[in-house]
Amino acid sequence: MPALHIAPDVNRRTLLTGLGLSAAVLAGLPLLAACGGGGAASADSLTFGSSGSDDVPRRAGDAVVAAFKAKTGKSVTTNVVPHNDFQEKINSYLQGSPDDAFTWFAGYRMQYYAQKGLVAPVDDLWEKIGGNFSDALKTAATGADGKKYLVPNYNYPWGFFYRKSLWQERGYAEPKTFDELKTLCATMQKDGLIPIGFADKDGWPAMGTFDYLNMRLNGFQFHMDLCAHKESWDQKKVSDVFDTWKALLPYQDPAALGQTWQDAAKSLEAKKTGMYLLGAFLTQQFTDPQVLADIEFMPFPELAVEGLDSIEAPIDGFMLSKKGGQNQAARDFVEFIGTPEGQNAYRSVDTSNLATAKGADTSNYSPLNKKCADAIGSAKNVSQFFDRDALPAMASNVMIPALQSFIKDGAVDVKNLESQAKSLYAAQ
Repeated sequence: MPALHIAPDVNRRTLLTGLGLSAAVLAGLPLLAACGGGGAASADSLTFGSSGSDDVPRRAGDAVVAAFKAKTGKSVTTNVVPHNDFQEKINSYLQGSPDDAFTWFAGYRMQYYAQKGLVAPVDDLWEKIGGNFSDALKTAATGADGKKYLVPNYNYPWGFFYRKSLWQERGYAEPKTFDELKTLCATMQKDGLIPIGFADKDGWPAMGTFDYLNMRLNGFQFHMDLCAHKESWDQKKVSDVFDTWKALLPYQDPAALGQTWQDAAKSLEAKKTGMYLLGAFLTQQFTDPQVLADIEFMPFPELAVEGLDSIEAPIDGFMLSKKGGQNQAARDFVEFIGTPEGQNAYRSVDTSNLATAKGADTSNYSPLNKKCADAIGSAKNVSQFFDRDALPAMASNVMIPALQSFIKDGAVDVKNLESQAKSLYAAQ
């Protein structure tokens, strides 16, 4: 059963009360806003809201905080919130008592909250650290008003990951085309493997498959225009994406709707899964150095147009809440993550992601890191991810349940998708 997803403009307490939940039950439900900083701004301290709730990103965030404190003497109180909760409740969080600084993403999801006036611009910080970033990263950090709102920390590609030793044992070769991918999947299935690791309990992972099929079939610009609703959902191009996807459904993990991406990573580690389409962050789950060294990356194969020109490579960084913009310590902290020193501190723990600042230490990049970096560097087009490129309510309230339903029974109503998209985008 799909999870309940709340539109950004719906009050959560009102909605839950409408579902018949008592005040006592409501009192026991944690709200993201309750983890916010509140209080008065200080020149020597700040609060930091982090969605890095898994072990590796949590410790990496702690390393950044420790390095910042050692450098400046300023204190940081970190409030860590489960990743999905952070994403789904960000609107109420920013309108409540948010932390001074917080983790967030580039793309439309950054621009959306900037347009709502809920975050502070950081143009003055970019005047100091702008030379550390490429033009592409500068664009990704810029709002619709031309102001900068995010300082990038890292990025990472989405693609297929697999264990080299398993493929060598079975004699598998990397598929270059979609037809070759289907043939490989059929072979893996005959060999007793789950061909494609898949997990969509949390709703968002399936968007990666949709994005790649859409870009490979219809091109990068169509992907961006569809996310912005400049293209309609009830057209053949969109139906073709789902029709093409149907060819992969028999090869994707049948337990997808009941497991998290971390669960599916365990199956890849155990060599029960042939390959896994996800972001490079999945390697955070592998604590055995031999397993980590055995992981290989492969771009999503060619299909119809653009070849391998487009890649999904989300950018994560730090932002300031409106309140945090008035706190100099918070501004200093966000600036710090845009320096090689700050990003080196993060990567000292989390080696799954790629530093974005020029001058950051890449001497410890693994062969996998280098291959991922090369894949991003050679791409002509870089997308963020559907839930970052599209309207938040469209991603959470429409696409997640639609994709989960499609995974379950292979059916999707593109006319319904278009009807909902029209209403949501018209309301902006």
